Amino acid sequence: MTIPDTLYCANMKFSVEPNLKSFSPVSGEVIAEIAKTAPMEVKTLVTRARQAQKAWGALSLNARSRKIKGLCGVLAEKAEDIAETISRETGKPLLESVYHEVFAAAELARFFGSDTPKILKKRRISIHLLKYRSSYLHYVPRGVIGIITPWNYPFTISFGDVVMALAAGNAVVLKPSEITPTIGLKIKEVIEAAGIDPDLLQIAMGAGDVGAALVEGGTDMIHFTGSGATGRKIAEACGRQLIPYVLELGGKDAAIVLDDADLDYTAGALVHGGFANAGQVCASVERIYAVESIYDPLVKRIVEKVQNLRQGDGLTGEVDVGPMIFPKQLAIVESQVAAAIEAGATVRTGGSAKDGRYFEPTVLTDVTDEMGVMRDETFGPTLPIMKVKDVEEAIAKANDSRYGLSAYVFTRNTQRGREIAERLEAGTVDVNDVLLTHAIPETPWGGIKESGIGVAHSAEGLRHFCQQRHVNYNILPSFAMPWVFPYQRRIAFAGFDFVKGLYGSSNLFKRLLHLLRGSWQVVMALRSSKKG
Repeated sequence: MTIPDTLYCANMKFSVEPNLKSFSPVSGEVIAEIAKTAPMEVKTLVTRARQAQKAWGALSLNARSRKIKGLCGVLAEKAEDIAETISRETGKPLLESVYHEVFAAAELARFFGSDTPKILKKRRISIHLLKYRSSYLHYVPRGVIGIITPWNYPFTISFGDVVMALAAGNAVVLKPSEITPTIGLKIKEVIEAAGIDPDLLQIAMGAGDVGAALVEGGTDMIHFTGSGATGRKIAEACGRQLIPYVLELGGKDAAIVLDDADLDYTAGALVHGGFANAGQVCASVERIYAVESIYDPLVKRIVEKVQNLRQGDGLTGEVDVGPMIFPKQLAIVESQVAAAIEAGATVRTGGSAKDGRYFEPTVLTDVTDEMGVMRDETFGPTLPIMKVKDVEEAIAKANDSRYGLSAYVFTRNTQRGREIAERLEAGTVDVNDVLLTHAIPETPWGGIKESGIGVAHSAEGLRHFCQQRHVNYNILPSFAMPWVFPYQRRIAFAGFDFVKGLYGSSNLFKRLLHLLRGSWQVVMALRSSKKG
């Protein structure tokens, strides 16, 4: 997601105010003040977490998983308080705070609390040739994970990353966004209420200087969600330290609408995909390619639905779209829309900021490939729609992007939709749905191209938080092999026969002859060696 570079700015000067101030995106008033973490204190947090990790990492997979699963009950008890805190600090509708954040977080805890022992159990490797030996993989916690998270989904992203790291046996130092600090404290509260050692989760509060200190603070891995510019700096720092990292860096997600799509359903899905969380979603529908035969009726339906969206404070009344959470992001949206209008785009509805941090849900047509609204991540409540002649043009335009996080295909023919999905350059493609898979913990979440490296969630995401180690051992009594010292020329030449016998001619008889001759040469060489 394109979040301004406030998370890793090692060369900038920062305020020396003792507290972070959390502002309501609705009123602009200060709703909380939280003590900052001094950058020089971050290493102390890492040390404290590392000490706690020793006992936690020594627990069995089942014992750790029971603790993780206990988080579900805590979330159930605190659901109202957490959701209201989220809506108060982000302005998003309460329904989104409940379902997109608390509900999704509980499902993540349930999955990793239940499936971690199965995912991280020892895995046997089947060996093709050397049948007298066997191998297996086992998974060891990395140690201390540094997690840096954004403001758009401040609870579920942070909580999910923390849960995966803890389930894998690690401790965590979390730097939540300085824009939504009180939600970071709620995560700490939930972890402690579940009876998990409080030292396993350390919170580093602050802006870019604290993020930089965490990346350089001696952790064993960094897990970051944020902007591409910041992600590059983190990758460079981790590369220099030779520590692994996972980066989720956002996207410019395309939706393709085919001529056989259910237009009423599709219009509703696209509106939700474009305007949920006021468009501040890394998987948000940010550009639509509709084939010309259904373009006009689709646009008509989308505009009608967008005009019926209710905008306001997410904590009060029936609201669909809240304010922009981060004021600088509002300026980015305004700039992109204004540039598109100047370049010839048509505003079908919306198009302006109003009442502080609100930006009207906006639909644009007559857009071109060169416009920022079709090329750069907007991260706001806009839906640009382009007409294409056929599905091949739609696929080409969807793939013509430096991003590759998510994409969407709408068609009544699911098989056709899957075939198109497999041709799209994105980490996840949904057929006939939107904004879904981040909440499905069994599925991997990550992008390609400039949308990131590595994945979260899923078995693969959990294993990222571990060192994968390999053990190879004998299953028969040990005996000397012909390829060890002292080398013999006759055995070397026998190797040619083995290669030809195992991998050569399709004539089975010839291959058997080579294997027999090679084996005979080895036996004779060994006998000669013993006599000598």
